[in-house]
Amino acid sequence: MSGGIEDKLFTIRFKVDENSHLIIKDQEVCKNCATKECNYFCPADVYHWEGAYTSVAFENCIECGTCRIGCPTYNIEWVYPKGGHGITYKFG
Repeated sequence: MSGGIEDKLFTIRFKVDENSHLIIKDQEVCKNCATKECNYFCPADVYHWEGAYTSVAFENCIECGTCRIGCPTYNIEWVYPKGGHGITYKFG
């Protein structure tokens, strides 16, 4: 399959849980973060700086785990979604 990341993201399916599996531990840490790297490293564009806090669109998460290691202050908690929820990849 050729194409950009947006084309590839379109092929995956989600079963969204009502509760987030991504947690910002402390919004004050985000507020004081000079680089706001989470707004750039997530391939699914889950994190957005809203001027006073970081919003998390957890329903877009592709479970790659980048946020576990990408946040320079380790302020993002990532756990697997509840059983039966999360992402389903299309292979082939």
